[in-house]
Amino acid sequence: MNELSPVATRPKTIADVATPALILDRRKLQSNADRMRARVAELGVQLRPHVKTCKSIDVLRVLSGGADLAITVSTLAEARYFFENGVRDILYAVGIAPSKLPQIADLIRRGCTLRVILDTVEAAEMVQAFGLAEGITIEALIELDTDGCRAGVAPNDELLLEIARRLSSDRGARLAGVMTHAGGSYSARTLGEFEDIAERERAGAVSAAERLRAASFQVEIVSVGSTPTVYYARGLEGVTEARVGVYAFGDLVQAELGTCGVDDIAISVLASVIGHNRSHGRVLVDAGFLALSRDRGTADFPVDWGYGAVCDAATGALIDGVRVESTNQEHGIITATSGELDWSRFPIGGQVRVLPNHACATAAAHDRYFVVDGGNDIVGVWERVNGW
Repeated sequence: MNELSPVATRPKTIADVATPALILDRRKLQSNADRMRARVAELGVQLRPHVKTCKSIDVLRVLSGGADLAITVSTLAEARYFFENGVRDILYAVGIAPSKLPQIADLIRRGCTLRVILDTVEAAEMVQAFGLAEGITIEALIELDTDGCRAGVAPNDELLLEIARRLSSDRGARLAGVMTHAGGSYSARTLGEFEDIAERERAGAVSAAERLRAASFQVEIVSVGSTPTVYYARGLEGVTEARVGVYAFGDLVQAELGTCGVDDIAISVLASVIGHNRSHGRVLVDAGFLALSRDRGTADFPVDWGYGAVCDAATGALIDGVRVESTNQEHGIITATSGELDWSRFPIGGQVRVLPNHACATAAAHDRYFVVDGGNDIVGVWERVNGW
């Protein structure tokens, strides 16, 4: 678990928070969580939230609704942290590397059901050899490529069966299932495109599982997921679980994709106004790329939010006609998208909130959430785990 730098006393309101800081609206988080739990229940699959977005046990408790949820992680730091906070079923959804196997073994020995993913014969042989040498069995899912966007084995590739053969023993390594992530969903723009990508994701995972079962391999888990494909899927027949993460907070990319509204975005970066450059029409704030991230995910969408949408700090309401146009390490530069800046909205020493393009990237810059509940009072300070 990461160590938090101390907060001498909890700030009473956001006006008391030293900037830049990550603000989390618990009311919006709860609404987003309720909506996704209802969606996966409608689809008839289990929810396995991807905690790479939140990296917080307090957030997971909201997402779970009190249930004992299995989770997905993107780092072993996350796996250790959540295991130490009571989570027992964890999928490490990044291709496995040899240097990480000792940490995997340690968590398994401590009682964690920790599964890995892989997509090559070499990786399968490596995992099995390591498991045999250590006297443990490592469960693995074969990663599938259902859209040509990143990693994985094509569902109809003979390589699928070759990998499975290396994982067919209960000693050293065991095949637990298949998984895929339709990253191509982020390039979709119409309802039909979203639905088609979601169906290709589902059909590819299910067909791969059926091929493996026909070859006498056991396939318990058929795992799919991205926030857009789960949101837009016509159905998930044959799938056992959905992995989704960014839905918890939402962000400007998700708002452009239609999976949430701008008003649903649960996190923002609180920043202070530190300068006016009136000759160039710039407001300077103390949140640069280390606080906001360099993500420009909305650049190709109809609305380009620059490095973030700017909101009134007190009300959280969007300030129309401005955005964070550019960033330096510790400086954010707010400009008007049209017309002139209303300088009275940005007094020196005043605060704004900046909504992120990509919640995962922005949140990763911070070690804690200052939690509000629909207003400005700080009702909690929740830790995050960062690092690898």
